[in-house]
Formats: sequence, structure tokens, C-alpha cells
Amino acid sequence: MKDNKILHTDEGLQGNDKIEQAIVGLQQEATQEMLAHTLTVIRRRMREKGQLIIAVEPPKGDGQIQLQAVRTDDGKQWWTAFTGFEEELKGGDSVKSTFLTDIEKLFESALTVDEIEGVIINPWNRTIMLNKRLISIILGKNI
Repeated sequence: MKDNKILHTDEGLQGNDKIEQAIVGLQQEATQEMLAHTLTVIRRRMREKGQLIIAVEPPKGDGQIQLQAVRTDDGKQWWTAFTGFEEELKGGDSVKSTFLTDIEKLFESALTVDEIEGVIINPWNRTIMLNKRLISIILGKNI
């Protein structure tokens, strides 16, 4: 049965279950060591040319497509990304347009947009909030 599921998963998403497992471990044991492990797993998937699912807003008057952002209780805006279609569907909100994007390209873009705080992976379940400092660590950059 599991093999059948893999066949129906986009190639760029195969292996993202490792990210989900690392996040679950971090949620169960919120230590610096588990955070470092989770960031390493995400970096490894990025280097394997792994992808995430991103939701986009319909174009406004300027014709530009914008990544969908969520606002947290503290008023900060975050892009959202999903490790798989099952995670995306857990939100249950309105149907949205989604695309696959390279993890590295998403993170590089996040560092350049002043209006956002970072990227939330799987905002509904198995969640990790990557602020720009954590994204820089994953990318191997100093900020």
C-alpha cells in the first residue's frame, strides 16, 4: 500500500515524510538538539532538490501572483508551505491555487521580502515556523 502512495506522489515531494517525522520529534522533545536535527533534515531535502507545495493568491489588478501569507496573533506575516497534499488539505479553507517550488528557491525568496517573517511549514499539523534566522541557518548563510 505504501508503495502505491509513493507512485501517486509528485517526485519532488518524495522524501518529505522525513521532514514531517523530524518535526514530530521536535514537537515531542523541544530541545536545541532536536531543532538542529530538524533543520539538518530540511537542509538535506533542500540539497536533494526537494520541493514544497505553496499556495498563491489570485492576481490582483497588477497581474502579479502573490504567495499566500498568514498573519499570526502578533501581527506578523508568514508564507505557508506544505510537505504534501495531505498536509495542505488539513486546513480546509477555501480552494486555492497551489504550485510546487524548490525548497531552496522559496527560502532564498523569503529572505528578500521585508513584509514577511519567514515560512511556516505545514501550518495545520506537524508545524515548524522558520524565521529568517533559521532559514539562513538552513541555507548556510550568516545574517
